[in-house]
Amino acid sequence: MRNLCLYLTLMGAASGQVRFEDILKGPGENWLTYAGDYQGQRHSALKQITVDNAGSLTPQWVHHIAKANGLRTCPIVYDGVMYITNSNELRALDARTGRLIWQYKEGRSKKQDVNRGAAILGDRVFFVTSDIYLVALDRRTGAVLWQKKYGSTEDGLYASAAPLVLKDKVLVGVSGGDTGMRGYVTAISPSTGEELWRTYTIPAKGEPGSETWGKYVDYGGGATWLSGTYDPALNVVYWTTGNPWPDFYGGDRGGDNLYSCSLLALDADTGKKKWHFQFTPHDTHDWDAQAWPVLVDLPYKGSPQKLVLHANRNGFFYVLNRVTGEFLNATRLVDKLDWASGIDAKGRPILIPGKDPTPEGTRACPGVRGATNWMSPSFNPSTGLLYVVTLEQCDLYTSSAKEPEPKKNFSGGGAGPKPSEVGQFFLRAYDPKTGERKWEYPMTGPGESWAGTVSTAGGVVFFGDDDGQLVALDARNGKHLWHFQMGEGLTASPMTYAVDGKQYVAIASATAIFSFGLFEPVRPVALPKIKIE
Repeated sequence: MRNLCLYLTLMGAASGQVRFEDILKGPGENWLTYAGDYQGQRHSALKQITVDNAGSLTPQWVHHIAKANGLRTCPIVYDGVMYITNSNELRALDARTGRLIWQYKEGRSKKQDVNRGAAILGDRVFFVTSDIYLVALDRRTGAVLWQKKYGSTEDGLYASAAPLVLKDKVLVGVSGGDTGMRGYVTAISPSTGEELWRTYTIPAKGEPGSETWGKYVDYGGGATWLSGTYDPALNVVYWTTGNPWPDFYGGDRGGDNLYSCSLLALDADTGKKKWHFQFTPHDTHDWDAQAWPVLVDLPYKGSPQKLVLHANRNGFFYVLNRVTGEFLNATRLVDKLDWASGIDAKGRPILIPGKDPTPEGTRACPGVRGATNWMSPSFNPSTGLLYVVTLEQCDLYTSSAKEPEPKKNFSGGGAGPKPSEVGQFFLRAYDPKTGERKWEYPMTGPGESWAGTVSTAGGVVFFGDDDGQLVALDARNGKHLWHFQMGEGLTASPMTYAVDGKQYVAIASATAIFSFGLFEPVRPVALPKIKIE
């Protein structure tokens, strides 16, 4: 209560509300969406931290979360207050000091799955619980305003994604694609909790696309556990979908298995699908398309175009026209890629035979974690480069000898992959106009990382490596500037914000939130002279 009273005194109970127009501006002092902006560029206009002074960064504060286990949250910050999530929990912190202002923990949920973050609009902050409730809290006090159940765990579902807030909607997805479930995106009113529309990623029997599924059409996966991006001028939401089920056995789900492993362009008002692009038809390697669709406007092959960039788990880096969904280009994201020889003119992979999982095991590259994953990329408009964490690794993929019995909550679809070698992570910079790799920074840890990147106008790109370090590089050439060892693994992406004119960089470690800022020397204080008799 003391912290809450202090907060209300400092900020004012009637402080300004977060407007849709504020989010449209993109990140500056505030960081108002999981990706910082609607486009998924994760580029901040802050420039106090530069290539020249990044080496003097020091920890400013650490906020530990008891019993946390692999935090996935990316903090959001508004008006000096940081909002972070853990499983079934949301906390408000003083972004200057890390002091707890208030916390809300949902005790009803029997599931304790990961949570990737919150969303903010008006005087409300939103997050999902593992048992598929969207919860709206008063951002000033943590008081519950409403809760909306938008799915059932009995159907093999749970929730983990940070919501995406638009002008008059909160968009949420569902997890559980490695079971016999059916994915969807739902739009909910931020003021009332009323469901406004729902779009399924797997067609029902008789609907267009159902002919690509065989008998698995009703429970084919296609989870939606990563937030989408949004083009306000087109009023289109871009949302990626997960793998088909069973994961590693194609069996009787012959066909492309629409709309798994795809990017969906949805009308924000109605949820109606405007177009789709499927990266991995009939996936048998668990290569979700769950990686961020980054929206950029660039000159492309002689003319300005509205593009969507997608670094995919399957090992290719795609460039699409985001107005029409037209395939423009695909280049290799990683060197270890042997399941396809390339991508044809229509955007379909040119398959290399003999790379599907078998009971005896089949070696294929990339591995099951993919060439990249849900760790956040970033795009710097000044350098024109996209920064992506990639993994060079192959796996031995095995499958069941026969089709598993279809049933809800069935996990598997085969024995799954077995690591056949130690992988290596790299941070790589790509030119979207050509797909060319401009530079790379090799990581030297044990090959375990799920942390992404953030880019800044100061010319610095920050990322979490596979050895528990937050690292700063020169965005132009990948030169190392600074690093800090946090003592545990990283499963979340960094962000940056400012309070009272001071820029900070924050990231969640496995059990805590760390915030860093430039070193400020302590000014000496003149002590009074003491006369000794």
